[in-house]
Amino acid sequence: MTMFDTVLVANRGEIAVRVIRTLRAMGVRSVAVYSDADADARHVREADTAVRLGPPPAAESYLSVPALIEAARRTGAQAVHPGYGFLAENAGFAAACAEAGLVFIGPPASAISLMGDKIRAKETVKAAGVPVVPGAADPELEAAARELGAPVLLKPSAGGGGKGMRLVRDLSVLEEEIAAARREARSSFGDDTLLVERWIDRPRHIEIQVLADAHGNVVHLGERECSLQRRHQKVVEEAPSVLLTPEIRESMGAAAVEAARSCGYVGAGTVEFIVPGGDPSSYYFMEMNTRLQVEHPVTELVTGVDLVEWQLRVAAGEELSFGQSDVTLDGWAIEARICAEDPARGFLPSGGTVLALNEPAGDGVRTDSGLSQGTEVGSLYDPMLSKVIVHAPTREAALRKLRAALADTVTLGVPTNAGFLRRLLAHPDVVSGELDTGLVEREAENLVPRGVPDEVYAAAAAVRLAELAPEPRDGWTDPFSVPNGWRLGGRPMPLAFPVRVSGLEPTTAQAPEGARVTATDVTVTVDGISHRFHRAGTWLGRDGDSWHVLDHDPVAAALSGARHGGADTLAAPMPGTVTVVKVAVGDEVEAGQSLLVVEAMKMEHVISAPHAGTVTELDVTPGTTVAMDQVLAVVAPREEA
Repeated sequence: MTMFDTVLVANRGEIAVRVIRTLRAMGVRSVAVYSDADADARHVREADTAVRLGPPPAAESYLSVPALIEAARRTGAQAVHPGYGFLAENAGFAAACAEAGLVFIGPPASAISLMGDKIRAKETVKAAGVPVVPGAADPELEAAARELGAPVLLKPSAGGGGKGMRLVRDLSVLEEEIAAARREARSSFGDDTLLVERWIDRPRHIEIQVLADAHGNVVHLGERECSLQRRHQKVVEEAPSVLLTPEIRESMGAAAVEAARSCGYVGAGTVEFIVPGGDPSSYYFMEMNTRLQVEHPVTELVTGVDLVEWQLRVAAGEELSFGQSDVTLDGWAIEARICAEDPARGFLPSGGTVLALNEPAGDGVRTDSGLSQGTEVGSLYDPMLSKVIVHAPTREAALRKLRAALADTVTLGVPTNAGFLRRLLAHPDVVSGELDTGLVEREAENLVPRGVPDEVYAAAAAVRLAELAPEPRDGWTDPFSVPNGWRLGGRPMPLAFPVRVSGLEPTTAQAPEGARVTATDVTVTVDGISHRFHRAGTWLGRDGDSWHVLDHDPVAAALSGARHGGADTLAAPMPGTVTVVKVAVGDEVEAGQSLLVVEAMKMEHVISAPHAGTVTELDVTPGTTVAMDQVLAVVAPREEA
């Protein structure tokens, strides 16, 4: 078989960079594609050539099948790698590639269509002897949910990744949750068909990586534990799982192979199972992802198999060069997903410009990233920025290594979850391996620092003080220009700087003696403990956390404060787009009533009335793009008799 000369990567960000890396190693020319928002993105710069697709909205660029096919034609590409997300599980795109004479590096369109429809997928694998979770689908959705009884899980039939997924514990809000799930499913996948499944309390999420060629060979590459999730989105994954015995691993692996065979699968794919933590032998098929998974690096590190390379080889017609007995698992690998979100603000999506960047590397440490210094992180695309993955002989060593790597991760200018993940990996239940899919949600509040540490303010004051220090002229410094608080006839008075951390109340800060400030870091000693921070502009970072520390001018704030104030004002909690407006000026509303929906990075946030009253101002309509803290509406409180 002949390997491709040129491959178009129909994606962006870290997965595009990762695929390009393997293409380069194989001597295959890479073609990147980009929207106007990504014209200077890292994946564009690292590819051999790049083609503009269109404007920033995904529908007009990364989701435009005609634009992608034309880009492949213009650059002489023979094959297309879809990455994950966007069109990776779109049967129509796979078919369009075939019609254009392009090889789609993934399964046949028929397999994508079958496994992409969760309803048909469950029926197909059930017929193949694979156990499935009890449930039902449209049009019997609501009746089936009430028959199953709370709690139930609503899921979109056309896609995965947690988009449109809703856990309903109170059936009195079932209709509202179904409506919200349909909106998210329609927005993410263009299809609002739903299914409902019985919810298994304290479940574990275990998935099996499979690899199949066009010659009838199918193998599995062991399991990945994906139970650490927020809002049904995985945040940490590992391979192997502490839950499975060799016997259960063999049984689940065989079931995954049968699931792949049942749909005529070819390429790399993942079969996902939900597993009761108390009885891992009672596992149930959830779905099959007919693409490369975000967490594929942990499997690569414990098996030594480059999954992207084998995707290419299988797509080029090669036969697998190894069988099931050749697959062995070596050591432990764990991955943490770095996302543009702010744990201190309830994990709302964040954005901004990457002002300073440090991504860990070294022995047993790998970072898959789409970032570079100067990258603009907006609200149009998925919030995941990078992944930090480690490999070590034991799970304990891997956890320790990943915590250290996350402490070395610096992304100043864009709030991320790196510090939160570092603390999560030190949680006693995580360390002991007592995991379930609800653990992160239960413990999230305890893993987010309360307030801002004193040393952050001390470091900010040290930076301000250093910026005031005069430059020596001809080796002499004017003593009257030194900002040391000197007073005629009195003791020096340390300078106090009014500052505020973005989103919090202002305060005053003083620089401790002996503070050291350079262009890239600052070191301060507080209560006898030395603290070193990375710095960039008005940002400070330490151990994966970051703070945006601004100067505060109380006079200017009073004169030019917000147009409105207090609890009456509803402001955007994140940069994004208003998708739903449920009220108009003059409407009477009740406390807690949902008024607006803001969407960013495929995530919806409902804006509710802070109290009963009247909508006196409404500054947005559906489709309005808003900045963080932008005023959306004002609700004047109702005057009680």
